[in-house]
This record gives sequence, C-alpha cells and structure tokens, in this order.
Amino acid sequence: MEVLFNCKLSQLMGGGTVRSLACKCVFLLVAVLILRALLVPPSPGVEWSNLVYIKSQSPSFGVGVRQGKFLEVPQIVWGLNNQKIAFARACLTARMMNRTLLMPNLSASLFYKEIDLLQPISFDKVFQFDKFNALCSGFVQLGRYSDLLNQTQVLEMQKGSGRKWTVERDLDQLRQHSKGDFDEHEVIRIVGKNPFLWHDHWPVKDYAKVFECLVLIHEIGQEADRVVSKIRAIGRDIGRNGESMELENDDKPNSQPLPYVAVHMRVEIDWMIHCKNLEQRLNTNQICSSKKEIIERVGNIKGLKTPSVVYLAVADKLLQNSSILEGWGEGFLPFEKKKLGVDKIYKKYPYLIQSAIDYEVCLRADIFVGNSFSTFSSLIALERTQKMIRMGVNNMCETNIRWPSYAYNIQGELNGPMRWVSNMSHSTLQEISYGTNHISC
Repeated sequence: MEVLFNCKLSQLMGGGTVRSLACKCVFLLVAVLILRALLVPPSPGVEWSNLVYIKSQSPSFGVGVRQGKFLEVPQIVWGLNNQKIAFARACLTARMMNRTLLMPNLSASLFYKEIDLLQPISFDKVFQFDKFNALCSGFVQLGRYSDLLNQTQVLEMQKGSGRKWTVERDLDQLRQHSKGDFDEHEVIRIVGKNPFLWHDHWPVKDYAKVFECLVLIHEIGQEADRVVSKIRAIGRDIGRNGESMELENDDKPNSQPLPYVAVHMRVEIDWMIHCKNLEQRLNTNQICSSKKEIIERVGNIKGLKTPSVVYLAVADKLLQNSSILEGWGEGFLPFEKKKLGVDKIYKKYPYLIQSAIDYEVCLRADIFVGNSFSTFSSLIALERTQKMIRMGVNNMCETNIRWPSYAYNIQGELNGPMRWVSNMSHSTLQEISYGTNHISC
C-alpha cells in the first residue's frame, strides 16, 4: 500500500517517465493479484491472507489423502468380518497410493451358501459414510462416484495371484502405480480377487484404526439396542428376585442388571467341516470345539458366579440341530434369538445385517467368549482390547477387569477358556485374519 501511495504522490508532483513506468507495473501486479483472489478459489488446505497464500495447518482431510485421485476396488464378498478386513485393506491400499477410496459395494449374503441371493449392498446402507470420514479424517478417506470429474480416465491394475506373486512383488506394484504416468489417472481400478485375499502390508494398529471408524447406520444400531435391552431386562428381572452374580473379591450388593456373557458358539456344520480340515493341515487339536466342551469351559471361567445370563450367537440356518440350549449347568441361563424373542428382528434382514447385529451384541457384552480361529471372534477381541487400551488398563490379563475376552478352543486355568487379548504390535493382520492359538494371555 505504501508503494501505491508513493506512485500516486509521484503523479501529482509530476514525476518522471521511469517512475511512471514503475508505478504502472505495480498497478498491473496488484490488479492481477486481486483478480486471482476473486476468480480462482484457493486449493483445499490453503488459506489466503492479504493476497498471500498460507498453507493451512489443519487441512480438511489431513496430509496424504488426496480428494482428486481415486482408487476403485471390486465388490467385497464373504462373511461380514472378512468383508470388514477386505474394506480396511482397500482403505490402506488407497492410503499407500495417496488416493481416496471410492465407496465400495459389500455383499448382503454368504456367496457360497446363497448364490441366488448374492446382491451388492452399498457401504452406506450398513455403515455411516460421513461418520467414517469424520473419524478417519487425515488417515483414510471415502469418496462417492459423483465426485469424479471424468469417469472415462480409468486405469485398470490387475492384482497378481499364485505362488510367483509374492508380497514383495505386490508392494512393488503399488509403489509403481503411485508415481509417474500411472498416477496421472483420476481413477485406478483394481481388478482381480476379492480384497480380503490381497497381500497384507500393514500393521494391526492400522487396521484397528479403520475398524474404529466403522459405525453402523442408525437403523441397524437401534436393532442391536433392542436385542441388548432384551438381554438386560432378563438380568434385571433376576436381580429383582434377589439373585446375583458376583466376581471374586467383589462383595458389593448387585443392584444393577446382571452382566451378560456372550458366546460366539461355532458349532455349525460348515464350520465343523472347515475346522477339522484346518486342524489336520496345521497338525493341532486347538481349533474345533464341541458344544459340550464350550459349555464346560464357559462354566469354568475363573471368578464367574451364577446365576449368569448367556447369549449364544450362532448362525441358525447352518445348525444341524437346535440343542444348543441344552446341557448348561445350574445357574446358567442360555438364550438364543428365538428364546429371547428377537428372531423376528433378524429375519427382516439379509445375512450381512444379521451378522452385524450379532457382532454388536457380542461386542457390548460384559464377558465375551469366542473361537480364536474365527474372524468374527477375532475382530471382537481386537475391539475389546482397544477399549481396554483407551480406558488405560495396564494389565489386561487380570481377573477383575472390564471387557474381558476368552477363547474356548484353547484350555486356560481350571479347564476354563484361555484369556484373550489381541497383540496390537503385530506387523500384519495375518493371525487375526486366519486365526491363531497364540493369544496374549
């Protein structure tokens, strides 16, 4: 402004030609800057102050997440939790390539059981789109197809397979497609296998971060609330009758609803075939568990007193018989969907949504017992471990802690289930994706 003032003063006083030429240049420069500020909007993450651009300290989606370059992945299939792993893997692939992941389609049913019912279901029909981007801001980002400027500029990237396609080759492919001419394309479309079967390059903590951003849409969340409320109501009724459940070293009267135990009871015919084949291949006997063994080990949880409400999460359609409620010891009150009176809630939805509701019911349980070779159980144990970390729990293997998890397929103290805490320091998700008998406690 001082320069402009001096130019104006020079004109009034009859300044020379050189001074006049310099003033014209200054006026021209100022005019260009003003027009640029008015006509050209600032780039994301850039603020304009006094006609000088300053990079914002807190860009809308954080460093490393571009909004103008996208990654597209094939429809995600298999069970709910395999689909969650596949989705997280797709997100982390996009993050590595510095791209926004185009919102993928999930699958409403198990494709190998209900081929005729295999229909794509949009991610935002199960999980909250905006909530995901808010919680994962600066880490990964989802985009919509409506965000694309030119849908014809798509580069297809074939994912390799077979023994010759190693983890190193897969990593090299991702790096190559993140630079040069490859990176000029607005959209890179990955073709090939379901993302669950892609090579894994990321630590458990990165997957856990993505899982934390997955929040069910309100409709599904409310259905889970209804199921949990039913279970709590049963515990409240028992409490009114003067009965109680106590833990060791806890002699305070229980005026609240009884805590409930959720058991992911894997005894379905498809699981038994799979686990027996897996035991043979891995030369172990710590994967399959009969109904009798599950009941016995749950009954031997150290410090657990009766009466105790037990919710049995099981895929009803795949059961050979309905005897899972039989054989429980005195003081254990087992419930499944039908006995609980919530089977109509589940029947309204396809398999994927039913599994999502059951996942929430197990996740919120006071005590969870599952199978360490089940992806469903493994991700619940992972989230519950995360809860304890956020609560500042130092020794997660103590008896009296909140959110304990157990694996009934591995023998623990007093022939009970083994305490289960996910190892957040793993460099890959391999053990959680495919199961393990090496659990932290």
